[in-house]
Amino acid sequence: MDMKQIKSLMKEFDDSTLSSMKINKEGFSIELEKATIATAVAAPVTVAAAPVAAPVTAAASPVVEEIAGDKILSPMVGTYYASPSPDSPVFVKEGDIVKKGQPLAILEAMKIMNELEAEFDCKILKILVEDGKPVEYDMPLFVVEKM
Repeated sequence: MDMKQIKSLMKEFDDSTLSSMKINKEGFSIELEKATIATAVAAPVTVAAAPVAAPVTAAASPVVEEIAGDKILSPMVGTYYASPSPDSPVFVKEGDIVKKGQPLAILEAMKIMNELEAEFDCKILKILVEDGKPVEYDMPLFVVEKM
């Protein structure tokens, strides 16, 4: 399975009424499970790939105050990092104007660092995620104003 198929599967699972699902196919294994949380808006999703011993758990999407503007969404489940290393300055701050292709953050998934780049010129109005926090697929990361 490629990453696009995995993301699609996770989205369908999240929208379904299933509470857990396991798939083993041609050396690939994935396990998805929804936890029951009384006060959460979205239930956490647990994902485990073939050689991984412990599952990776993503936190539920926080309730976000509604801010006018376009949103940049997470393209994957992972961990959000605002800078390339702990002692480096952040990629962007609120109020920054960024150009298409400029790095906004790093999303770590399965020990792979994926650079998130701006898909269009914009102004960062609000950063919705804290550094080092888990993110889910399609979770809003930034509120921006297209330029």
